[in-house]
Amino acid sequence: MSSPSIEPASARHGDELLRVDDLKVHFPVTRGVLFRHTVGVVKAVDGVSFTIRRGETLGLVGESGCGKSTTSLAVLRMQPVTAGRIVFEGVDITAQDRSSGTFRRRMQMVYQDPYGSLDPRMRVRDIVGEPLAVHGIGHTRAEYHERVAALLATVGLLPAMAERYPHEFSGGQRQRIAIARALALEPSLVICDEPVSALDVSIQAQVINVLMELQQRLQLSYLFVAHDLAVVRHISHRVAVMYLGRIVEIAERDTLFREPLHPYTQALLSAVPVADPAAEALRPRQVLRGEVPSVMRPPSGCRFHPRCPQAMDVCRSEAPALNEVSRGRAVACHLHGKVALPIHALATSP
Repeated sequence: MSSPSIEPASARHGDELLRVDDLKVHFPVTRGVLFRHTVGVVKAVDGVSFTIRRGETLGLVGESGCGKSTTSLAVLRMQPVTAGRIVFEGVDITAQDRSSGTFRRRMQMVYQDPYGSLDPRMRVRDIVGEPLAVHGIGHTRAEYHERVAALLATVGLLPAMAERYPHEFSGGQRQRIAIARALALEPSLVICDEPVSALDVSIQAQVINVLMELQQRLQLSYLFVAHDLAVVRHISHRVAVMYLGRIVEIAERDTLFREPLHPYTQALLSAVPVADPAAEALRPRQVLRGEVPSVMRPPSGCRFHPRCPQAMDVCRSEAPALNEVSRGRAVACHLHGKVALPIHALATSP
């Protein structure tokens, strides 16, 4: 049974930019030299569904190895899809050729490592302008230079910096260059894969502010992949929590941080420190036991049950569906299955 694409309560007809339905990305594990044979399957993403509106940021959080980056690469069609459906701007792109330019210009990515994502042998002008050259935008050299200068100014860099090489910039400046490159083709969706995790805290704030300012100015939509919940809370409108290849909870940002429903979400939020020492001392902690199970041999039933302090017998035998418990909010947990509303197309707000 496929999981529903839970839409925000404020969704209106026609503003949906991206819809992902029951996305699966599996990797076969093989052995042998002369005669290779499959001995198992890694279910990196196993039935993920969500939607993103125009101008919205969806935060995707979870522990390392839960499938966040694989999901983002699959949405970009940089990773083959095993099953499911990806609809972007009303067009099903699941089966489209990955080299096709029909959707490639409208979807871009900002990578985690600002040091490894820029070619050290290229000047900034050529790094930022490479998408323009590939897609034939800017017919004259003057137009090309003018477009690159405008892109650098958009992210707060001086046009004269276009003649420098990446090693002449700080980490925050390099990430601004990467953002300028992502904006070169005027995309509607930008996927940010841990874009600030390699930066100092003070620089993180600068980059996040740049992303938020650009979103307001250009009406960009973001899929923001991260493990830093403080950053996610600052930039996201909605948050989806992943565990071992599946979404276990998705809700509006303030709702999820105020009242998490899934035990895994509760454990994640309990690990976030509070600035007030007195409040921190009184705050209950939920420490998860054990290790994250292998994606080759996931537990039966609910994948979180071996580490869940509230696990029941049904959790060990039956996998919970991602049920809608209120408008725009869903949770995959048997603790909330009895109060879940029937799955249906969510009503739009008045």
